[in-house]
Amino acid sequence: MVGAGGPGVAGLVGADVRRIRDRSGYRCISGTGNRAGNVFLMESDGLFSLVDPVAGRTAPAGTAADGFTVPSADSPLPVRMRPASLDELVGQDHLLAPGAPLRQLVTGTSPMSVILWGPPGSGKTTIAHLVAHATERRFVAMSALSAGVKDVRAVIDTARRERRAGGRPTVLFIDEVHRFSKTQQDSLLAAVEDRTVTLLAATTENPYFSVISPLLSRCVLLTLQPLDDDAVRGLLRRAVTDQRGLAGALTLAPDAEEHLVRLAGGDVRKALTALEAAAGSATALDETVINLATAEQAVDVAAVRYDRDGDAHYDVVSAFIKSLRGSDVDAALHWLARMLVAGEDARFIARRIVIFASEDVGMADPSALSVATAAAHAVEYVGLPEAQLNLAHAVIHMATAPKSNSATMAIGAAIGDVRAGRGGSVPRALRDAHYSGARGLGHGTGYRYPHDDHRGVVTQQYAPDDLVGVDYYQPSGHGAERAVGTRLPLLRRIVRGQPTPPPERAATGIAPADTVYGRAPAGAANGRAPEDVPTGRAPEGAVHGNTPADTVHGNTPEGAVHGNAPEDAVRGTVTADGGGTPEGEEVQ
Repeated sequence: MVGAGGPGVAGLVGADVRRIRDRSGYRCISGTGNRAGNVFLMESDGLFSLVDPVAGRTAPAGTAADGFTVPSADSPLPVRMRPASLDELVGQDHLLAPGAPLRQLVTGTSPMSVILWGPPGSGKTTIAHLVAHATERRFVAMSALSAGVKDVRAVIDTARRERRAGGRPTVLFIDEVHRFSKTQQDSLLAAVEDRTVTLLAATTENPYFSVISPLLSRCVLLTLQPLDDDAVRGLLRRAVTDQRGLAGALTLAPDAEEHLVRLAGGDVRKALTALEAAAGSATALDETVINLATAEQAVDVAAVRYDRDGDAHYDVVSAFIKSLRGSDVDAALHWLARMLVAGEDARFIARRIVIFASEDVGMADPSALSVATAAAHAVEYVGLPEAQLNLAHAVIHMATAPKSNSATMAIGAAIGDVRAGRGGSVPRALRDAHYSGARGLGHGTGYRYPHDDHRGVVTQQYAPDDLVGVDYYQPSGHGAERAVGTRLPLLRRIVRGQPTPPPERAATGIAPADTVYGRAPAGAANGRAPEDVPTGRAPEGAVHGNTPADTVHGNTPEGAVHGNAPEDAVRGTVTADGGGTPEGEEVQ
């Protein structure tokens, strides 16, 4: 950080420089230049060792001229194994094609600013290293965890002077840019716009939420994907044999290798860190092979028998879906936990829950789809490990919701008819009539606008001629769909012009003609049942939750809160199956 009271970093030119350590753990560079005032450049002991950005300044011991710490023999294994060239970069092939923005940035053929968005261990910092080693450019690295607006402005001022003097262009790398406030991000706009600096920013958070729109619009957004298992496996094998890594001193057993790959979940830094820990344990035990037991002990995580590309993957996913369908919430949570601990892609799990919400819950609980899609959004927005809470929330909702596959069966039947060649032309009244000449062709002629009818529904042909009267949707009697089931027959009769029951004596469970959309019949105030449905008695033929003993899917009778018997049944007047209990005796 550059303190107040000096002309900027340029004031250090020609100064006596001394390095001290302050109480907060920062290295401080201080000195007096040819100009009045003092300047302080503070370097964090975090991810980067920042150096004096002035060209020609000698870097501190252990620090390369590009601003990154030079790996030493005792550096962490992920640091030692960091790729030194594009040829060693693994897992981002979609960004490395000839002419791709990332390749242009690394090779120095294009000055475009780039935001790298990807999960931990996907290569963002590695790409920054490759850019730092590229052709004639000044490279300044800083972390948003410790840098502030003054640091950014100091780099920009120096870059502007260099540019005006015909010097080298400046690349500014900001790690964790999402931690910058709006004001801090605003300070970059002008310099990025006129290319005073080429910005290279890295973030693990969705930049559409964490980076301000003006800055995002001035940069190319590159999305880095988690490394697949083969890429992680290849890097582990490279680390075992490479001189920068274990140099062949140890071998990695196949089952231990698979455990480390599963544990990584696409994060190569995590895989290499675990490998280093396992290698340390094997060395301490005087072993030459890193076996599964050693790997498990080193990282304190038991191996989960789960292969994301094998039978175990499909078996666990199948058990997960079947547990949800079978309403066993506890089993469903177990299978969810198995997938999460094994490193399954949370987005895959979220997609399966979204599908399940319509396939197996459907209209029995229409809110299930909203819960599932919200959980899927949370996975993208929040990420693991916190998103496991959102997934658990959705799983509990799906497992305990009433079930119906009527939507699945309906679309399946409709698609079957289409593939069988059924379905003629669009009825003339329904054809598009907005363009000139359409009326002359008869398009739209005879169309009846449903809102003109007081019921909101009119008699009209909507289906092709050969599908008139075909019923695809067959509602169940579960949950919220039961109300749809009582309304749908009347809707179909009106639409198809069929006779409807007299309003004064509608069939059991079917709303009178003026209650198409669920309005209470005349005289049935406060939601009371019609005369032929006694209080506390289930409608004839009703199933799944229409008796006190069968309230599984939420269709408890009026007054039966939390599955308890209706109040009248407690007093012994009537039970849901029509029987009685002795006066004053409670129903158990």
